[in-house]
Amino acid sequence: MKTSPFQPDQTSLAYSVGITLDRFIKLKQSDFPFASGELSQLLRDIVLAAKIVNRETNRAGLANIGGAFGQTNVQGEEQQKLDVIANIRFMRALSKGGEVCAIVSEEEDAVIDLQNNSGKYVVAIDPLDGSSNIDVNISIGTIFSIYRRKSPIGSPIQLKDIMQPGREQVAAGYVLYGSSTMLVYTTGCGVNGFTYENSLGEFFLSHPDIQAPKTGNIYSINEGLQLEWEKGIAAYIQSCKERKMQSRYIGSLVADFHRNLLKGGIYLYPATQKNPSGKLRLLYEANALAFIIEQAGGKASDGKQRILDVQPESLHQRTPLLIGSAQMVEEVEQSVVLHSSLVTV
Repeated sequence: MKTSPFQPDQTSLAYSVGITLDRFIKLKQSDFPFASGELSQLLRDIVLAAKIVNRETNRAGLANIGGAFGQTNVQGEEQQKLDVIANIRFMRALSKGGEVCAIVSEEEDAVIDLQNNSGKYVVAIDPLDGSSNIDVNISIGTIFSIYRRKSPIGSPIQLKDIMQPGREQVAAGYVLYGSSTMLVYTTGCGVNGFTYENSLGEFFLSHPDIQAPKTGNIYSINEGLQLEWEKGIAAYIQSCKERKMQSRYIGSLVADFHRNLLKGGIYLYPATQKNPSGKLRLLYEANALAFIIEQAGGKASDGKQRILDVQPESLHQRTPLLIGSAQMVEEVEQSVVLHSSLVTV
């Protein structure tokens, strides 16, 4: 029997830094016998781009990369310089990796066909969520979804490869660039979180097997739009106040979602008079977070149905989003149904 070469008092001199993301991916590769390593490599490509974006966001106040770029994207939103930078970084990483045949990005009008007919995967991505918060040093993030293509390998991509409901995702995740940089992702076998160690340039497993609390004491919603909410949403928020729950709203989707995932709570961006179809995008925002929250034991709804069951009809389709602790999402769904059934005379 081989013994450790270190004496007991020596081990205390060097603490364990834990499992690296790369090692974790390799350990979990057997969960995907159909992937033959391609999905693992695709996740590594995303991580590489995230490290570069993390570097850029950390130096935003020193380099001239803050503020507006001077153009608007397909959403009609003013692009920030870092929106453009992040989009370029992820497009390069995904196109050069060789595993992806098509990309859907918030910053691109149309599907990016990489002309890689041997690629097995389609990626939908919001390269930099909440980028307008960079100038005031508030947490921002990257959100991504990964789907297996439906068309035969070797053939050109088809519409059915892109317009897949969220339940077809094989992986999804987000990167939170905040007081520390974290990657949280799922491949349908639970949710795990990794924290970036800058000095080593590695993500280490810091939050294994994340489970969302069944309920919580936090609600996150833009109360400035209260006069535009439907009655069911307004009634639910009023009940939150009566129960003396905590209102916490950063205005950066990834940051609000991450807090509620760990601590318990609900994030709401419902339909409003101005945006009757909601404001958040289905393919590269709502679906990814819905997949994550369900794998962690929570729920995600548009108020009427499960987000992951919504069939996409357009590339930049918007949706209402109620997401977080399961019991809280069920409560707001019940409130919406109750008040929509009331008849006023």
